[in-house]
Amino acid sequence: MQELRGKVVLVDFWTYSCINCLRALPYVKAWTEKYRDQGLVVIGVHAPEFAFERDVSNVVKATKNLGITYPVAIDNQYTIWRAFNNQYWPAHYFIDAQGHIRYRHFGEGNYGESERVIQQLLHEAGAAQVAEGLTEVNAQGVQQAADMDSVRSPETYVGYERGENFASTPKAVHGQAASYTLPSRLPLNAWGLAGRWTVDAEHATLASPAGRIVYRFHARDLHLVLSPGPDGKPVRFKVSIDGKAPGQAHGMDVAADGSGAVTEQRLYQLIRQPGEITERTFSIEFLDPAVSAYAFTFG
Repeated sequence: MQELRGKVVLVDFWTYSCINCLRALPYVKAWTEKYRDQGLVVIGVHAPEFAFERDVSNVVKATKNLGITYPVAIDNQYTIWRAFNNQYWPAHYFIDAQGHIRYRHFGEGNYGESERVIQQLLHEAGAAQVAEGLTEVNAQGVQQAADMDSVRSPETYVGYERGENFASTPKAVHGQAASYTLPSRLPLNAWGLAGRWTVDAEHATLASPAGRIVYRFHARDLHLVLSPGPDGKPVRFKVSIDGKAPGQAHGMDVAADGSGAVTEQRLYQLIRQPGEITERTFSIEFLDPAVSAYAFTFG
């Protein structure tokens, strides 16, 4: 902390499978490049949400894939998180040259306001020239800004600890394998499992050679955090929307015919719909066992 005295600091709390963090990241990276030579120091604090995000090799791989060049602290024990009394992903703390937190922003959005704070704090710190204007970001893939006008589905956890709107029969059996069947029709934001699954606190793991997850949703984008089995072998899957191959509505991790594979522990973009957004039924069928599903997010 003493080495940061006299510098303007942005502390970014994030975790690599969080869609909100991923959509905010292009701005943090752009501010790093734009204001680094004027005295801004950006520090990422990676505070894991899921157990696999505690694996430092996963975090290192994610930071490289995401093009992050600023230092990232591994906060697996939430030491820094608690010191800031933080409760959110992402969370941005803007600290002046005297070491005082001058502004906080939680979640996505308000990027212009955040950047104006950076400019003000750099001026106060005596920077000779501070870049003017506001950063425009043209992010692609999972980092593209959400279409919030069309999002009517909430983040949904698959594990029993925070799971809601589970519609399969029987009700989720905690911690042991059980066979589940789907209802004939799902209402909006209900979801369920088909096949033999083990539902644990933060994820559900497929216990048979084949199984499905179905979700009735309303959003442009649908993402699902997934992990292959302990052996790391790819798990093949097939995605459909309203019973058909997604075609032009496929996400970046799915082919137009709905095929794809879970190859690593991360967030997968499975659906990105063009045109008018309506209520749809998403289905993902896994063709191999041992895959784990953690959480749905939308955009």
